[in-house]
Parts: sequence; structure tokens; C-alpha cells
Amino acid sequence: MVEVVVFAEGPTEEQFIKRLLAPVLRHLQVFVKPQLLKTSQDARGGAVNYDRLKFNARNTLRQKPEAVLTTLLDLYGLDASFPGFEEAKTKPDLESRLNHLNAALAHELVAYVGCRPERFIAHIQPYEFEGLLFSDPQALAQTEPGWQASLAKLTAVRAAFPTPEHINDSYETKPSRRLERLLQPGYKKTRHGPLAAERVGLATMENECPHFHGWMKRLRALGGEST
Repeated sequence: MVEVVVFAEGPTEEQFIKRLLAPVLRHLQVFVKPQLLKTSQDARGGAVNYDRLKFNARNTLRQKPEAVLTTLLDLYGLDASFPGFEEAKTKPDLESRLNHLNAALAHELVAYVGCRPERFIAHIQPYEFEGLLFSDPQALAQTEPGWQASLAKLTAVRAAFPTPEHINDSYETKPSRRLERLLQPGYKKTRHGPLAAERVGLATMENECPHFHGWMKRLRALGGEST
């Protein structure tokens, strides 16, 4: 049995982990538990800077000496304090940028905490959680009855990019902003995000989103699954 703590960015990601990720990993004896980082004495979730991440990581890994820690953080809006942030901006493509960020984060955090490297899996999701929902525009449009009217526009967005993970890095073009503009009734992250994710399904997301699939492979490998 392996316990995996996932530092999630907000309640939408928390529900996504509970409702989709945890069930598919449970049969491998990999038990995934989301955790929102504290932003104040009474609040959790929201943008994560590196100081807050490493402080919580050290506490979590010391309190749970057998657990593995991983992250589900958005590349869009990633705080500039993260290791490798400036260098990553010079990389020629999305894959190189992500590989650099994840490697730098893993190196710095493991050194700070003083844990075994295999106890921390760095994962930064491009560009944000909502990109995964574009893995299947037709399933996404079925989340709300009124959304079917926007199917053609959702499909056109998906077709304009190599993968859903390439939808993209500015306030007006990030995936969640596109959904807010295109859908009626309007997309509400905490309400619609988990519902749409269940419609789209984890298998489709993995098939369409190679970076996300790579993360899932690493989590499955904790339970001995090699494919």
C-alpha cells in the first residue's frame, strides 16, 4: 500500500482527484488524497508560491514518513518564485519548458526537505485544469443542456492546437477563460469542473494529454503497474 498526498491548487482539483484519480488507482493499492495548502489561518487553496509549497511539503513528508508527495499545479499563472522559472521561459517548446520546471522543482524541494527523491513527484499541468476538459468537446458540451449550442466553437478551439495541453498561456486565451466566454449558462469552475471531468473521463484525458498521461503513469508505477 502506498499513500500519495497531492497538493492541489483549489477545490475543483480536489474534487477531480477524489472523484476520478483516486478510484482508478485504488485497485493498485495506491491511495491518493488531495490536500489544499493554507493561505491563511482559516482559508485553503488558491495560488501557490514556492515558499508556501516547500514549507508544507517539509511538514507533510516529515509527518507521513512513508507517504509520497506530488503536485497538481497550473502552469498558467505559476508563481515566478518557483525553481527554474526564468530559465524555463527560454525553452523552445512546451515539453522542454515543463521538463525543466519539473526537474528543477524536484531537485530543489528534495534538497530542502532532505527526503529520498522517489518520495516527491513534481507535476505542473499545462496550462490549467480546464485544458483537460477539451479532450472531448462533445462530452464537455453534454455537461449542461444549454452547452450543446457551443459544441462547434468548443470543437474549433480543440482543433486549433496539437493537444488540449497547448490551450494556452494568457488571460484571454487560457482554457477556463474560453469556457467562460463560450458557454451559456456560464462555466463555474467549482460546479462545472468536476462534472465535466466525469463526462470526459480519465481515459480520454490521458489519450489526448501526454503530459497528464505521463504523471498518471508515474502514479500507477507506485503500485507496480508498468504501462
